[in-house]
Amino acid sequence: MIGVLLTSINDIPPSGWEDGILYQIWLNLIRHDRWQLILQGLGVALQIAFFSIIIGLILGFFTALMRTSKFKALRTVAMTYVTVIRGIPMLVQLMILYFAILGPYTNLPKILIAIIAFGINSGAYTSEIFRAGILSVDYGQTEAGRSLGFSTAQTMRLIILPQAVKNALPSLGNEFILLLKETSIAGFIGVQDLTKAGDIIRSRTFSAFTPLITVAIIYLILVMTLTWLLSKLERRLRKGDTR
Repeated sequence: MIGVLLTSINDIPPSGWEDGILYQIWLNLIRHDRWQLILQGLGVALQIAFFSIIIGLILGFFTALMRTSKFKALRTVAMTYVTVIRGIPMLVQLMILYFAILGPYTNLPKILIAIIAFGINSGAYTSEIFRAGILSVDYGQTEAGRSLGFSTAQTMRLIILPQAVKNALPSLGNEFILLLKETSIAGFIGVQDLTKAGDIIRSRTFSAFTPLITVAIIYLILVMTLTWLLSKLERRLRKGDTR
């Protein structure tokens, strides 16, 4: 009975849905189970954002250490990486990596190439966040560590980095939000993310408003949720500072 009802809804709009916004919702989301495209695209977008931020955190952390190193060669390499990546638009980086570097010569899945591209891009920005966090720690902390007999590496690992990471957490959260929104360009290399899913529906129904507004609302909800979680994290960190 339920299967017959769902099949009929897929073919014919429910009574009272023959016109207006309800018809557009039926046409773009319910008919032919097009809502599944949106759901699958959302999963792809979250997957790209999650793994990209992990790559970005790892790259950013070690790049920040290189930029604060006393060795000029390491500082130069790190500075070159940050300058190049921050100076080229994300879309151009994505297309270069797919069409000119990895795509023609490897069998890597498109989604993996997108993760690599976004991760490399995020690493450049994350490194500056980590570096700012390190520099925000008063130099007296370093002197205190050395006076306790710690080596330079021990002082950095046990005293400076814990405080630097804590200072950088709110900015890292904002970077994750920006990265999540940037994944909307993954469709340029054929990845069926959330934005691409909305565009596919638009191309099939010749109706742009409902699918694209649906995509926009989903992104807005995601960003508002992450912003709320970040604000709670910041309040908790401030409470920890006042104890």
